[in-house]
Amino acid sequence: MLVEADDAWRRGIRPEPPITVSEWADRNRVLPTTSAEPGRWRTSRTPYLRAVMDALSASSPYERVVLMKGAQTGGTEAGLNWLGYIIHNAPGIVMMVQPSLDMVRRNTTVRIDPLIEATPSLRDLVAPPRSRDAGNSLFRKSFPGGQLVMTGANSPVGLRSTPVRYLFLDEVDGYPGDADGEGDPVDLAIQRTATFRGRRKIFMVSTPTLKGYSRIEAAFAESDQRYFHVPCLACGDMAPITWARIRWPDGKRDQAHLVCEACGGIHHEHDKTRLLEAGEWRATQPGDGRTAGFHLSALYSPWETWAEIAIEHGRVMKDPPRLQVWVNTRLGESWEDQAGDTVPADPLMARREDWGEDLPAGVAVLTAGVDVQGDRIEVQVVGWGRDEEAWVIDYRVLWGDPSGPRLWSDLDHYLRTTFVHPHAVPDLPVRAVCVDTGGHHTKMAYEFCRTRLARRVWAIKGRGGPGVPVWPRRPTRTNKGKIPLFVVGVDAVKDAVYARLKLTEPGPGAIHFPRRLDAEYFRQLTAERVVTRFERGRPIRSWQPKRDGERNEALDTFVYAHAALHGLISMALRLNEEAEAALAAGRKGETPVTKPASAPVIRSAWLQRNA
Repeated sequence: MLVEADDAWRRGIRPEPPITVSEWADRNRVLPTTSAEPGRWRTSRTPYLRAVMDALSASSPYERVVLMKGAQTGGTEAGLNWLGYIIHNAPGIVMMVQPSLDMVRRNTTVRIDPLIEATPSLRDLVAPPRSRDAGNSLFRKSFPGGQLVMTGANSPVGLRSTPVRYLFLDEVDGYPGDADGEGDPVDLAIQRTATFRGRRKIFMVSTPTLKGYSRIEAAFAESDQRYFHVPCLACGDMAPITWARIRWPDGKRDQAHLVCEACGGIHHEHDKTRLLEAGEWRATQPGDGRTAGFHLSALYSPWETWAEIAIEHGRVMKDPPRLQVWVNTRLGESWEDQAGDTVPADPLMARREDWGEDLPAGVAVLTAGVDVQGDRIEVQVVGWGRDEEAWVIDYRVLWGDPSGPRLWSDLDHYLRTTFVHPHAVPDLPVRAVCVDTGGHHTKMAYEFCRTRLARRVWAIKGRGGPGVPVWPRRPTRTNKGKIPLFVVGVDAVKDAVYARLKLTEPGPGAIHFPRRLDAEYFRQLTAERVVTRFERGRPIRSWQPKRDGERNEALDTFVYAHAALHGLISMALRLNEEAEAALAAGRKGETPVTKPASAPVIRSAWLQRNA
């Protein structure tokens, strides 16, 4: 026992060998069988990551390394290589921060445990996971000379833990703006490294989000801002691979290629390996001398072709919310906020359409949003087609007392309504419903949803703020665990809705309104705007009413119906395939029967009591 303790002590005080992270990875890292390319790690596969990893090495003069990236670039694997390097070669206390505790649990299972189990040099240093072993758990991995502590940015307790030499801030743009009232989670985490100033290493990595609010973009702006330049194989001119240099002939996106701006030379996908091998990082700003900043887009990825990226761009280019995702994840660039401007109600009302009593032919799926008020329940049914093109099918106000069963019975009766589709047999039902439980009569709302889970009537609670997904990976539990509660990222949905309200032509993301909706509906739909306030010097973006006391039930119920669609998508709904099937039925000769619009106008009082 004394010999083992002595060996551990000696390993802890020995000088760190002069080896870089990339060298360690090439010698030791083994990718698990669940990886896209299992087996020995090869930095030569992604040569642009060598400088990123080596800036994290013990011998590097940089204290902070910033990687603003697109998807499928290998950035996360570079971070895992760094963790392996620390455990095996430069032990110390390291903290890894994920956007939430739930993501910590998932990341440990999917990435950290496979990293340790698949790499022989790490396997013997970390105790095998056991339920009673405090040295190896979902949130802590102990090894000789140090330990890996993993926490969520939403956990101030975890961020206040022991001082750390190494800090891995993963997906920082997904962090909440405030850690439970105790301040910015990035600042709280960096404070843990203060005692190691001069020897610390901080790795910040993320895909960016909104311009002006993106943490990773702000950190990159403080760095030396490096871009990976590759040579033209014809003239040798060095330049980054940018979207402006990707071209294709006559709309044939599947033939996308890279063009040299200096000589017009064309480079095809099979040239990418040679380009990357001959590439080099070049700083574009002086920086502070302690921060190395790297920008990587998916255009460099060996796992995605320029044609695939171009084809995806063609699918999303007319739909701002999906185009934002493409810009963030493919180009690794921030998105200019398009939802911040107010949307006027009158132009939307002028776009109302007549489509008769039947559903429009493009509708494939119906969802509903339910908002509970003190003397009524309001319901909106939305139809969804290809690429989330939307039609407002119906809006109802059910008057009554939500504390009693009769009004909920009326709601249940309405939600069982089926709608006539010109090409669908039988008629379309409402496939999923989101009921807001965060306002009036919460217990009654819970009970209503509990007995209707099989019909996908879901209890939800809206949550604002950055980093909250539209639909959670799994629900929380309420009422002693009996009822699943889905936390919906309402800000993300409102961003999408307001951006899409500006689309004036039919197509992806467009929203259509029936003639029977009146001015009150459109005032409520456009009742909010984005407000930016500053807390501790950091901009915080939130949705607020344009005027105090403004009613917004039309917006809320649309948001909930939108969230219900994402709930179905999380259950493997293939919206585009169902929309294509409905349209194909029409093309086979099933001519829709158009009926005159005879439904009554929904007045500002919505419906008469007892109607």
